[in-house]
Amino acid sequence: MSKSGVGFRNGLKGRRVRLGAQHEVPQVKFPAGSRRAPARLHPGLGLYLILAMAKVTQAELARQFLALHDGRKILVLPNAWDVASARIFEEAGFPAIGTTSAGVANALGYPDGQKISRTEMLAVVHRIADAVSIPVTADMEAGYGAKPEDVAETARQVLAAGAVGMNLEDTVDDSPDVLADTNMQTEKIRAVVETSARAGVPLVLNARTDVFLAGIGAPETRLARTIERLNAYRDAGAQCLFAPGVKDKETIAQLVSGVHGPLNILGTAGTPLVAELEKLGVARVSVGSGPMRATLGLTARIARQLREEGSFSLMTDGAMTYADANRLFER
Repeated sequence: MSKSGVGFRNGLKGRRVRLGAQHEVPQVKFPAGSRRAPARLHPGLGLYLILAMAKVTQAELARQFLALHDGRKILVLPNAWDVASARIFEEAGFPAIGTTSAGVANALGYPDGQKISRTEMLAVVHRIADAVSIPVTADMEAGYGAKPEDVAETARQVLAAGAVGMNLEDTVDDSPDVLADTNMQTEKIRAVVETSARAGVPLVLNARTDVFLAGIGAPETRLARTIERLNAYRDAGAQCLFAPGVKDKETIAQLVSGVHGPLNILGTAGTPLVAELEKLGVARVSVGSGPMRATLGLTARIARQLREEGSFSLMTDGAMTYADANRLFER
C-alpha cells in the first residue's frame, strides 16, 4: 500500500489466458519490479502460450525509455487517457506511451488544470502501465504540491504505479498565466531526482515550461526566458525539456541550439511534420490531449448525425470491430 492508501504494485502479476475448454495457462506471480512478457499465439500449436517469462524490471524499462531520447531518432510519443487508447498505441508499434493529464481528467469528469486528485490520476496511470509491455511516462501536471517534498511523494507514487517517466510543469495552481519561481521549481526537480535514485529506478523527468503556451511576457522575451528556465531544469537533473506552444521552425531551431538537453515539442495544428522536427534536432514530440479531443470530436459528430439524421455512417465507417476491440485485452 502507498502512503495515500492506494494499493499499487511494482510490476505485473500473471493472468489466466483462456485457451479453450480444456486448456488454461495457470496464474503466475512475477517478482516485484518486474513485468511479464505478453502471451503470444504460437503458430504451430494454435494456442496462446506464455513464450517469454524473462523478468523485465522497471529499472530496465526506465533505461530503455531514456535511451529513446539519445537523439539518434526522434521519439514520437502518443498520449493515452485509458487502457484502450494505450493498447491501440502499443499495437501500432510505438516504443513508449505517455499519459495525458487533460485526457484522463476529462474522461473522469474533470476539467484540466490539476482538478483531478493525484490518487485518481495515478489509478489510471497504474491501469495503463499494467496493461502494456512498453515504457509509460505519466503527466502529473504541476506535481500535486507546492513544496519539493510534495512533488517527491508524487514521483514516488508514479514509480509505485509502474510508470518510468514523469512530466512536471512550472505553472502555479489556479494561475495558468503565472510561472513558479525558478529556484523553487529546480528544488522540486532535485527532489524528484533524489526520489528516483533512492528507488533505484532512473525515472525520466520531462521538465516543462509554459512561457510560450501561456503567452507569458512580451513576445520578444519568450525565447530567452524559455531557454533560461529549461537549462536551469536541466542543471537540476531533468532528462528532457518540454516547450509546448512553439510551432515555427525558426524558434524550434533556436530552442534546440539553446537548451542543453533533449527537447520535447508538442504536436498540434501548425506544428511541422515529424520528419521536419527530426531534421531540426528535436528529440521528442508528444501529442498531449489531441487524440482524446479528436475522439470527442468524432463522438460529437456521431451524436449530431444520429439525432438529426437518424443515420449511422459516422459510427460504422472505420469503426474497430467488436472482435478486434476485445482482442486488445486478450493478453
